[in-house]
Amino acid sequence: MSEEEMNQVETTTAEAAEAEGQVSLGIGDLASVVQIIDVCSQRGAFQGSELEAVGALRGRVQQFVKANTPAEEAEGESEGTPNE
Repeated sequence: MSEEEMNQVETTTAEAAEAEGQVSLGIGDLASVVQIIDVCSQRGAFQGSELEAVGALRGRVQQFVKANTPAEEAEGESEGTPNE
């Protein structure tokens, strides 16, 4: 699934939750958290002493996302992720 498609799904899900008056957190939100951690790390937002804790949290969130993402979406995510 492309980033644009994922954002559309997240927006639709968020709009539906707001219409029902519920607060929700989905797999797409957690995948975004992993991306935010990556960007922050690349930009030097974390001090050296914080990297271990941030990396461990990122790993747990990413494992949760992979374990709870349907098979066809997981394949699309792994293809769209650049190897750095």
